[in-house]
Amino acid sequence: MDRILIRGGNRLSGRLPISGAKNAALTLMPCALLTDEPLTLRNLPRLADVDGFGHLLNQLGASTAIEGTRPEDFGRVMTIRAGKLTSTEAPYDIVRKMRASILVLGPVLARAGEATVSLPGGCAIGNRPIDLHLKALEAIGAELEMAAGYVKAVAPGGRLSGGRYRFPVVSVGATENVVMAAVLARGSSVIENAAREPEIVDLCNCLVAMGARIAGIGTDTLEIEGVDRLHGATYAVMADRIEAGSYACAAAITGGSLELVGAHAGDMQATIDALRSAGVTVTDTKDGVLVEADGPLGPVDISTSPYPGFATDMQAQFMAMLCKATGTSVLTETIFENRYMHVPELARMGADVQVHGRTALVKGVDRLVGAPVMATDLRASMSLILAGLAAEGETSVSRVYHLDRGYERLEEKLSAVGADIERASDG
Repeated sequence: MDRILIRGGNRLSGRLPISGAKNAALTLMPCALLTDEPLTLRNLPRLADVDGFGHLLNQLGASTAIEGTRPEDFGRVMTIRAGKLTSTEAPYDIVRKMRASILVLGPVLARAGEATVSLPGGCAIGNRPIDLHLKALEAIGAELEMAAGYVKAVAPGGRLSGGRYRFPVVSVGATENVVMAAVLARGSSVIENAAREPEIVDLCNCLVAMGARIAGIGTDTLEIEGVDRLHGATYAVMADRIEAGSYACAAAITGGSLELVGAHAGDMQATIDALRSAGVTVTDTKDGVLVEADGPLGPVDISTSPYPGFATDMQAQFMAMLCKATGTSVLTETIFENRYMHVPELARMGADVQVHGRTALVKGVDRLVGAPVMATDLRASMSLILAGLAAEGETSVSRVYHLDRGYERLEEKLSAVGADIERASDG
């Protein structure tokens, strides 16, 4: 099993490319199931989750072809063609590995009139039910039943009717699923209290490029007029705002200066605001965003919330960064109830973090010390990488398969800007 070895203490400096967004890619790929024409996605990150989702699309009858990109290049171009769906079932052995697999439910139902999908897996960061996905699909005409760990959805008469649904709480995944289902409905649909994340905007823009009719993109009310069919398209995946935020924290915790090439400040404003509150300088450049930390970090108070608030996917990285701040920071996690599993691992490196329910008090320390640590989920693994970059001595991060789900060739990117980091195999 692979490990990441880091010898900390180096100041990071230079240009670091930001890959296509994992969360956007896994939402755009199932759009290919909505048409019999090819969908070509550019800037697709090379990630385990992307490969896994490709296997799921193959299981349903779609072909996936990678254009001839060089191994040393970041990103890929993938063409997906679902000329005919050979299956409407997403099986447990694939879905259990990746929560995003539930996103085939809406498009398969809309295209084939029925879909059977196993309950999903993914990171063990708390209760993540799919009831909002199901209620939204019911509101636009689906009939549902659950049995033996599977959800079976049917569109009476072979096509969804459309309808109106207001989410009681904001849900990114459920918004994505119902939007993909509604674009092929007979009638119109109105989705209220919809998620507004940049990845939702990316999804809607891709669907529009395929012939969908969606109004209100970027707002919390989406109006969708169903069409008879969609066509193929070529679309570029947006830059990964969470990856960009993670490397911004890497610059801050090492007192470094990184230009995040391809990052879009407008997609990560809450992260930038929090960095500035901690004393980090963040400026736009013609190629991306420049992050500079030339003085001590200060404490901040952060509460996670749906977009445009501070992203829950950035909480663990900020915790690691704030371990080196002067004073006490307060982090409040409002999205998931079990997202502090990285705290005991940070404590092994000398961090002083006290958790009280959903609130964590982070007292800055003078030094972090390298230690063997274990990743517990995707973003937690990045928090340990960040701590290792600033720690004295060597840090060994195990279970990095979590990391490979969301960060494209991390050690190569960090090595290029001055980190002493490598991947090692126990074998």
